Amino acid sequence: MELFNNIIIFTLGASMGSFLNVLIDRLPKDESVNGRSHCDYCKKKIAWYDLMPVLSFFILKGKSRCCGKKLSWQYPLIEIATGTIFLLIYYELRITNYLTLINMFGIVSCLIVIFASDLKYHLISDYILLALFIFSLLFKFVIPAQAGIQIIGNNILSGLIVSLPIFLVFFISKERAMGLGDVYLSAIMGFLLGWQEGLLALYIAFVTGAVFGLIAILFKNKKLKSKIAFGPFLVIGIVVMLFWGEKILEVIKKLYGL
Repeated sequence: MELFNNIIIFTLGASMGSFLNVLIDRLPKDESVNGRSHCDYCKKKIAWYDLMPVLSFFILKGKSRCCGKKLSWQYPLIEIATGTIFLLIYYELRITNYLTLINMFGIVSCLIVIFASDLKYHLISDYILLALFIFSLLFKFVIPAQAGIQIIGNNILSGLIVSLPIFLVFFISKERAMGLGDVYLSAIMGFLLGWQEGLLALYIAFVTGAVFGLIAILFKNKKLKSKIAFGPFLVIGIVVMLFWGEKILEVIKKLYGL
């Protein structure tokens, strides 16, 4: 029974990942997400049997059936990552409320799109940010212990607190170091996680971003002035705190005797 559940959840996640790939590539280009998928090269419509998540890529040996051009590894990687994260949500968070589970699936799906599209195009879609906020808002309301206007107000305040450092960098650098999408994403991060876990997520984002930047400079001769998308690092911070935030806070409190 457990194996069956794993297969169902992973398949659901991989199928969602297939749709996320469409959002990742079309939203930054202002293309419609409606209609059947088409080949990136010859623009021919892709047959349904070539749209099976993960499997189709390997059956076709990573090449388009219609024109033989190489397919991007982005497609199976996003599908596998989404399926794996859906499994992680189911087992790590132990969510028994189906509405909460659906909202969490929605939140991580938005985060995956933000991660990939900002990494690839240096652009975070306003539509995905709005969807992420709506899922985050619904997530607060489907948990009875957290529901209430006062709690929502506190979460809004947390969003403002967490986004303030990013906004200052955005404002002082005149959008050269941070984009407005990063400001909005950090605000939603604070709203979703609360100010304590939100600030820790922000710290994780800055640390991972700094480490990546140093590695890029050392091994790829990337200059300091080169633009590195910050959205993916904010996503990393959010995901870490979503799954292990309480444990991390407990460790910090023990270390500092709080």
